[in-house]
Amino acid sequence: MSPKVSDHVLKRLREWQVERVFAYPGDGINGLLAAWGRAENNPRFIQSRHEEMSAFEAVGYAKFSGRVGVCAATSGPGAVHLLNGLYDAKLDHVPVVALVGQTNRSAMGGSYQQEIDLLSLYKDVASDFCEMVTVPEQLPNVLDRALRTAMARRSVTAVIIPADVQELDYTPPQHAFKMVPSSLGMPHYAPVPDDDDLMRAAEVLNAGDRIALLIGQGARGARAEVVQTADRLGAGVAKALLGKDALDDDLPYVTGAIGLLGTRPSYEMMRDCDTLLVVGSSFPYTQFLPEFGQARAVQIDIDPHMVGLRYPFEVNLVGDAALTLRRLLPLLEQNTDGGWRRRIEDAVARWWEIMQRRAAVEADPINPEYVAHTLSGLLPENVMLSSDSGSAANWYARHLKLRGAMRGSLSGTLATMGPGVPYAIGAKFAHGDRPAIALVGDGAMQMNGMAELITVAKYWREWEDPRLIVAVFNNQDLNQVTWEMRAMEGAPQFLPSQSIPDVAYADFARSLGLHGIRIEKPHEVEGAWHSALAADRPSVLDFVTDPAVPPIPPHATLDQIEAAAASVLGGDSDRAAMVRQGFRAKVQDFLPGHRHPRRTRE
Repeated sequence: MSPKVSDHVLKRLREWQVERVFAYPGDGINGLLAAWGRAENNPRFIQSRHEEMSAFEAVGYAKFSGRVGVCAATSGPGAVHLLNGLYDAKLDHVPVVALVGQTNRSAMGGSYQQEIDLLSLYKDVASDFCEMVTVPEQLPNVLDRALRTAMARRSVTAVIIPADVQELDYTPPQHAFKMVPSSLGMPHYAPVPDDDDLMRAAEVLNAGDRIALLIGQGARGARAEVVQTADRLGAGVAKALLGKDALDDDLPYVTGAIGLLGTRPSYEMMRDCDTLLVVGSSFPYTQFLPEFGQARAVQIDIDPHMVGLRYPFEVNLVGDAALTLRRLLPLLEQNTDGGWRRRIEDAVARWWEIMQRRAAVEADPINPEYVAHTLSGLLPENVMLSSDSGSAANWYARHLKLRGAMRGSLSGTLATMGPGVPYAIGAKFAHGDRPAIALVGDGAMQMNGMAELITVAKYWREWEDPRLIVAVFNNQDLNQVTWEMRAMEGAPQFLPSQSIPDVAYADFARSLGLHGIRIEKPHEVEGAWHSALAADRPSVLDFVTDPAVPPIPPHATLDQIEAAAASVLGGDSDRAAMVRQGFRAKVQDFLPGHRHPRRTRE
């Protein structure tokens, strides 16, 4: 039998060394599915429970492997379902290629079943490259450009293949007019800035007395260079959430996360610095950066499209973070006044003491900060961590100390609900010999995570290290939005929108043959983590946590937090006053700078 277009798609993916495609079947890709059968499932078809999960798993695979992620879906609803996961990749600058089916060419424009104008639908999410294959000779160029563009621009690309085209005999492009041949391979290159620009940047940085670094995921390959730069400048280093694993949290001058989910030392360092160096980050919240006019600033980014954003930078350096810093370092003068660095290190030391005290505050029944804080000291050296959006992301950002080979990620810019579990699945397909842990709120678990436990149950036996731990913060509340409503709107909890049912997550896990524990008392927390980390299969830990523990912004005052808590009671001023008084005693331990004897727990 002559090879079909669908056969060549899979052959070309193999030639690009694509090993897995995260997908869900449908008749719009029946030709591809038949080709998968003929190819003996090479590249591997990884079946999710939903197309959105396929996209998230491709994103997780790309984030944790450093390779391109590929997902596939049928026409119409399948293509629509991919979108949220693809936008997650686009906004976090992750290379993902979507292969999407379409109705037969003969039916296009006829309002046919499942016919959607996919070129229009995908033109934003795959704005760097989106093309439909209409003849076999077009295929190699389109597929090669999709893969190459995704990797080069760290973006989403899409290839749309009508169902009847998938079934055509494949014929390559000819050496002829209006034929476009193609070739394999992605060249490796690393841009560096001009020498004059480096000199200008050095002049700005050498003139500073109180220098702050902000690093993101673009600095992940420049760990040694960031350390040398920070030491040379006597600077502290804050991290955007996507760069949490770019530098060790146990370095005394690393202030941790920045922003709404950030730390007090990061907030204070940006408030008081006179010079700012941003490396590999497009952190969006300008209100957490120095006041305009307060600090002179330099930015380093590999993407010229992303420089000059967020802050009035005096010098923008376009280049690979590691190579740029190596060229910049000889131009930087050694800062001999250690006062600023000591001030930062003192603030960081106090912050970790506060984190320990916050984790020890009594709650009803379990303080969620205690769950994350306990995990931090137990993390395996090669762990891969994912966090869902919501209050769980606060505990991930503030309590977990990442170091060395540990990796972690979440939906940084889209901040969508639901990627925590599929990210961990994608990570396991990237590195089956490493443990993975997902921190997930109960809202996200009910939205996506429970169904994807079925995917975990289907595949876990082929992973060299079977440990994939899903930790559910079960507080029966869509907690982040609840606290945002209280803090920003002064509104009490709106139960019809915020209250969610208690689900037996651990029981469901056990019904699938996984390990599952429900944890209802503080003294059970550490043992549950030990049990999951020692298990011979994936685990679900159902932590019943207190929704009244606030995810406090780093700049919050006690009055603001009290007001948010009292708003639960609306206009009942007497009861509100009582709550404010009681809440003051309860949350003072959560606030930066407050000192209180460590409480004992049972």
